[in-house]
Amino acid sequence: MTIADDMTTVHPTAMAGTTAAAGDLRSGKGHTDENFPVASRIIHPRHRALILAFYNFVRTGDDIADHAQLDAPTKLEQLDRLEAELLGKGGTQREAVVLRAALAERGLSPQHAQDVLKAFRLDVTKHRYETWDDVIDYCRYSAMPVGRFMLDVHGEDRATWAASDALCAALQVNNHLQDCGKDYRNLNRVYLPRDALAASGATVEMLGQARATPQLLACIRALARQTDDLLQQGRSLAGAVKDTRLGLEIGVIDAFADRIVNLLKVRDPLSERVHLSKGQMMRLAVAAVTCGLFRRAFGASSR
Repeated sequence: MTIADDMTTVHPTAMAGTTAAAGDLRSGKGHTDENFPVASRIIHPRHRALILAFYNFVRTGDDIADHAQLDAPTKLEQLDRLEAELLGKGGTQREAVVLRAALAERGLSPQHAQDVLKAFRLDVTKHRYETWDDVIDYCRYSAMPVGRFMLDVHGEDRATWAASDALCAALQVNNHLQDCGKDYRNLNRVYLPRDALAASGATVEMLGQARATPQLLACIRALARQTDDLLQQGRSLAGAVKDTRLGLEIGVIDAFADRIVNLLKVRDPLSERVHLSKGQMMRLAVAAVTCGLFRRAFGASSR
């Protein structure tokens, strides 16, 4: 069965209803709007449809969890419906049906997608984290399954999972630090752990200000340094994977994350830009691909 074949099971009237179709709750954000490449042209074309199906499923779940007009029970109901249809129980949710077909076509498990849904349920029900370890535990569901999915799609050895987990957790924490003010103001979510805030003399309420206080900046920069440590733990991943294209893509992602974490060490995410422009991303990508190709051509001696 192909992806197109399985989509015939989606009833058009069911997809049209706002109560039935999770896709109607999408924010409009797409794969080209992320802080990192998603199924870029670096990736082999044979993998792109599956990766985009996974992305669209995950993006839909994320947008449900972040939806400003939905109450918590409705969000959880929508997330449960997405998971049920991913597992074959119904055919009204396009993103779930497409991913289900794509995974079946490749003989892959839906477990990574299910794990990410656990993170979105936490987003609905858990708005504060006590320690760094609690944040990393959240990343086990929100970020690490994405990297593991990519490795499985490319048939990579699971020995690469540890480095991937570190890189993906770093990407997630970078995102939390970049958006810490917006997350607090718009969603009352705080991913900066309470003990880190307290150690710097900062408070949650400081996230609602137009500019970060010295105490909050100290907290953010301390967390950025911990994130940098995660990046170092994941740095071997690009060279460890066998698929050259995937290795190059990972190198680009690592370059983006490295630049962002360095911005977070010196800038105020409440009042200054800590996101990369399209031009910066392009320049970093070209440099990372060139470096990656050189390393693969000349081996460890070039490191």
